Amino acid sequence: MAAPFVVIVGAFLLWLRHGPRPITVTEGKFPEQLVYVRSADDIVDAGAMFTAPKTSAKPVAIIWIHGWGTNFYYPTYTNIGRALAARGYTTITANTRMHDLANVAGERYGKRIRAGGYWGVGSEQTSDLGAWIDFAESLGFRNIVLVGHSAGWAAVRAYQAEKQDTRVVGLVSASGQIYPNDAPDPKMVAEATRLVADHRGDELLLFPAQHRSYPSYVSASTYLDIAKTPPGLMDFYGIRTPKPAVTRIRCPLLAWFGTRDDVGTAKDLEKLTSSIQRQSSRPSRVETVLIKNADHMYTGEETQVAETIAQWAKTLPTPSAGQSRLSTAKPQTKPDPMVQSTAAN
Repeated sequence: MAAPFVVIVGAFLLWLRHGPRPITVTEGKFPEQLVYVRSADDIVDAGAMFTAPKTSAKPVAIIWIHGWGTNFYYPTYTNIGRALAARGYTTITANTRMHDLANVAGERYGKRIRAGGYWGVGSEQTSDLGAWIDFAESLGFRNIVLVGHSAGWAAVRAYQAEKQDTRVVGLVSASGQIYPNDAPDPKMVAEATRLVADHRGDELLLFPAQHRSYPSYVSASTYLDIAKTPPGLMDFYGIRTPKPAVTRIRCPLLAWFGTRDDVGTAKDLEKLTSSIQRQSSRPSRVETVLIKNADHMYTGEETQVAETIAQWAKTLPTPSAGQSRLSTAKPQTKPDPMVQSTAAN
C-alpha cells in the first residue's frame, strides 16, 4: 500500500510545482486611469496608469512594457501595477504597437497599418517608448524606470541603447532574453526581401517545423526587421559580439527570472553578469534576483515582483529637481491629451 501512496504524493507535489495556477485579480485601492499617447509617427498607444497616493508618492514613475502576444491589461500586469502604487510608485502598464498577436495600429493613405506580434515592425517601438516617457514627464516625473517583460525587454533595451535618455534612471529585464538568437534563415530572408520589395510585406511566412518554440507565422516585414537587427543589439550582453549594445547603457540594470518554469535560471543570470563585467563600458550597477515560485507571467507572485522593483528603485540615484535633465534625443512628441478615468477609489 505504501508504493501507491508515494506515487500519489509525488504526483501531487509535481502538480503543485508545474501545474497551472489560477489568476486572481485584486481590487484597486487607488486612482486608476486609461491613458493614451500618440507616437512621433502617429500611432496611438493605450495603457493603464496606477497612481500612488499623494502621502506616499515617490518621485520615480515605473513604465511596464508587455511581452509578445500580450497587452497592457494582462491580469498579472494589473496586479503588479496596483501593488507598486500601494508602495508609492505611480506605474503605467503600456502598450506598444506590438501588442497582441495582431492589431490595426492606424491608417495611412487609405490603407490599414497592421501591427502586433505577427505583423508589427519591432524596431519602430522606439517611438512608442519615447511617447510614454514624454507622457510621464508631462505628469511631473523626471525619473523613469523602464521595465521590459519577456519580449518587451528587447524594446526597452533598444530604446535606451539608442537614445541614452537621461530621464531613464533604471532598466529592468523581467524574464528578458539573454542569449542572442540564431542567425536568420537565409531562405526566409530571401522570401521576405522579395515580398517587401514587391509591396507585399503584410504576407505571412510560415516558420519551418523545427522552430517549435517560435510562433507559427510572421509577416515578411516583421521577419525582415528582425533579420536586420544590428549584432550588437541582438547580442545585447556581448556573449558572442565584441561591441554589444549594453556598453551604451549607463543607468543601473536589474534582471530576474522566476524559479517556476520561467525562460531562464540562476545560471543564465550568472552568464549575464559575467558577460557585462567583461565590457570596458557598462551600466553603473548590475543586480540579479530570482523571483521565488514565479512562472513566466508571475501568476500569484505579483506582490513579490512589485516589492522587488520598489526596493531596488529606492536605491537608484535620482538627479535633484534643479539639475539639468537634458536628453541626448529631442522629445519625440507632446503627450496627446487623451486620458479617461476608470476609477477614483
